[in-house]
Amino acid sequence: VDIQPACLGLYCGKTLLFKNGSTEIYGECGVCPRGQRTNAQKYCQPCTESPELYDWLYLGFMAMLPLVLHWFFIEWYSGKKSSSALFQHITALFECTMAAIITLLVSDPVGVLYIHSCRVLMLSDWYTMLYNPSPDYVTTVHCTHEAVYPLYTIVFIYYAFCLVLMMLLRPLLVKKIACGQLVEAFYHNTNVCLSDYAFPYIILVLSLVTLAVYMSASEIENCYDLLVRKKRLIVLFSHWLLHAYGIISISRVDKLEQDLPLLALVPTPALFYLFTAKFTEPSRILSEGANGH
Repeated sequence: VDIQPACLGLYCGKTLLFKNGSTEIYGECGVCPRGQRTNAQKYCQPCTESPELYDWLYLGFMAMLPLVLHWFFIEWYSGKKSSSALFQHITALFECTMAAIITLLVSDPVGVLYIHSCRVLMLSDWYTMLYNPSPDYVTTVHCTHEAVYPLYTIVFIYYAFCLVLMMLLRPLLVKKIACGQLVEAFYHNTNVCLSDYAFPYIILVLSLVTLAVYMSASEIENCYDLLVRKKRLIVLFSHWLLHAYGIISISRVDKLEQDLPLLALVPTPALFYLFTAKFTEPSRILSEGANGH
């Protein structure tokens, strides 16, 4: 019996060199090619599974980040009297949508709108570079590869297409181009693991904060102030969609009959703000303080 030494480390594996019927010849223990990861027997196996719902929700979150940044900076620099802001919003949505479609088309399998992936089994799958073994404590066996293929690199590919499309289309509309994709690439590179596990809570917190900031900056104190402009309703509904997305991501829709009622909480932050805005209005607080109340 040919007994071969076992591979050291969590992510070192043997690559298939030749296969003829039931005969399989594997190479030496080392790094797995892109699109493969090690199995329990330390053999490199192709990633042929489909992403789970949670993986798609994570990718959706990473895809929404540049779009939200685009919309934020468009609102920030366009001003209240800008008539082209809506067209810029639509253009940003078109850029991100096209970038997402192109990214799916060029990913494996090429030419279709779905991807093959390897399942995320544990936290260390995102940081294989930290688990390269050192058998003699001197020589390091480098087995770093994308164990969560393609959840890590596909985001960079998407951001690259977003940047290219922005540079091609946005100069036709505005004079200055923001560097949102560079910020997103740095964020993804440094916090990719935390994003995968915490992105539902990030969505809820950011959507709550941005909604409160927007309603405060727009001086919205009651339902009439909210309904007087269609733009404000669009912003409100966009935040509600983000709230619903975060709630669904947290629940993962494991038990549909129990999770759907949670969506009734989506309007709660906006309603709470409208009901309590009159008690925190700065001019009222100052006037009461001047009167000695």
